[in-house]
Amino acid sequence: MHRTALLLLCLVVALLAGCGQKGPLVLPPTKPATASSTAKPPVPAPVPATSSTAPTNEQH
Repeated sequence: MHRTALLLLCLVVALLAGCGQKGPLVLPPTKPATASSTAKPPVPAPVPATSSTAPTNEQH
């Protein structure tokens, strides 16, 4: 019984110790927009039209 109480006490002390930061939690400062976020997106390559897949308007 004493062993369990000692283990529980050590666990409570460890949890209360935490990371040691005092005061409120603070988010890191936001970074300003970089040139890469304002760059134009890449242009997709044109798809070559082939006669087998292209629709035709021929009338028979």
